Amino acid sequence: MNEQLTNLIVKRTGITQENAQKAVLVVFDFLKTKLPAPIATQLDSFLSGGTTITEQAGGFLKSKVGPVLAGKS
Repeated sequence: MNEQLTNLIVKRTGITQENAQKAVLVVFDFLKTKLPAPIATQLDSFLSGGTTITEQAGGFLKSKVGPVLAGKS
């Protein structure tokens, strides 16, 4: 994932591969500070090809929204 994003940034902006890699790291470090903790702690796994962010976000949302929808809030 990290490599794909880096290559996309290089292609669209024309900046060097090295600078694109730095940009990706900056963005993900920023996201780690803004996302809910259960998701933020999994970003490194996501970037290295682990579980998908959709699976992680789905699990987080299910744990928060599921009880509300079931009337157990």
